[in-house]
Amino acid sequence: MAEKRIQQRVIRRAIDGMLLLDKPVGLSSNAALQTVRRLLNAEKAGHTGTLDPLASGLLPLTFGEATKFSQMLLDADKTYEAGVELGIATTTGDAEGEIVARAPVTTGETELLATLACYTGDIEQRPPMYSALKRDGKPLYEYARAGIELERAPRRVTVSALELLSFSGARFVIRVTCSKGFYIRSLAMDIGAALGCGAHLHTLRRTRIGAFDLAASLTLETLEAAKLDERDALLAPVDTLVTAFPRLALDQQAASQILHGQALRLAQTSANEIVRLYGPAGFLGLGQWKEDGRLWPKRLVAIQETAQGTD
Repeated sequence: MAEKRIQQRVIRRAIDGMLLLDKPVGLSSNAALQTVRRLLNAEKAGHTGTLDPLASGLLPLTFGEATKFSQMLLDADKTYEAGVELGIATTTGDAEGEIVARAPVTTGETELLATLACYTGDIEQRPPMYSALKRDGKPLYEYARAGIELERAPRRVTVSALELLSFSGARFVIRVTCSKGFYIRSLAMDIGAALGCGAHLHTLRRTRIGAFDLAASLTLETLEAAKLDERDALLAPVDTLVTAFPRLALDQQAASQILHGQALRLAQTSANEIVRLYGPAGFLGLGQWKEDGRLWPKRLVAIQETAQGTD
């Protein structure tokens, strides 16, 4: 009688917090997330803002209650260092695509700087075909892989800073700070088209999301090298994601009301619409001032006893 293979179920832990990962090139955002989740044996996990396998850099990972506040980073401005190669256009607009055109490069630094100046401030940008944007329920990259080119309406995006870091003939590196929905690959292709020689994104590294900087991130190697009982200490508290909002301390009674979904009549302490709330047990979540002059719960954590606060 053949032995039956018994598959043991992995019991995950309920842990809360955020980890800033320096994602390596060649790994998808989800693969990086699942690797860290396994190392922490975490029950619930998510990431904020996908990075392509070609790209490296800052990838905030959220665990447990912190996943409720991931949207705060999805909407934040981001900074990238992008390497662009002139004279070669590819199917995808980056180094992973097939070469579709070559052209001589005669651009000098002065001409490049003048071209870059056209892509700062509020601009209209057409999303690339190789993107996850959906049309009729199907991502655009599936149409592109089938050789189908669809019309894409330009979208209003913002480039708040665009700096040339280095230039060496056919290749240059720029630092770009941009709004949500901006495509660095589209920028590379647009610059190549404007210069008349074509271009593609050669390398990409994300260095900042909102207030979070790559300098504070950890590599997978660092996390793997840490002892099992040391890894939890590498996570930042849940409220790290929302420190941009004003802090409001509540007494036990007010905290209990908020946690039960009740609004509070308080003197509004800030002109800001959203505040982060703390009770005697720590971080409670976010509250929102409404037109009726009362403070209403907006998004709350579920495990107040274990939540920790930061200033």
